Amino acid sequence: MLRAIALAVENVRTSGGGPFGAVVVRGGGIIAEGANQVTSLHDPTAHAEIVAIRKACQVLGHFELKDCELYTSCEPCPMCLGAIYWSRVGRVYFGANRQDAAHAGFDDSLIYDELDLTHVDRIIPAQSLMREEALEAFRVWGVSPTKVPY
Repeated sequence: MLRAIALAVENVRTSGGGPFGAVVVRGGGIIAEGANQVTSLHDPTAHAEIVAIRKACQVLGHFELKDCELYTSCEPCPMCLGAIYWSRVGRVYFGANRQDAAHAGFDDSLIYDELDLTHVDRIIPAQSLMREEALEAFRVWGVSPTKVPY
């Protein structure tokens, strides 16, 4: 956890980036780390947890992190939480909580609130188009001899 916090502080001091850091640990050792790179990469998905998860998957040569733990300087946002579940990290430890982040100007409550709304009632409305045609991709994947379930 100390390394994740140090990455967050260092990121603000040296690159002007967001105050977030994360490390992925396996077998008691750090295998990957990341700091928030949203503004430096012009990438809204470059949160510390996402950066660390991507690096850890590259190191391990696999998309699952079942035997790993994630230490992050702050409670993960909804996007990062989704990535954590998709990567199947075994356990997550966080420092500051989402209320602390909101107090610092990083408020994710809008996203949590939006998830409870119907697609058309969200600030960014969504609508399904060409569903039947889109289902073809799932049919092809379902019978593919080379598919890797995840």
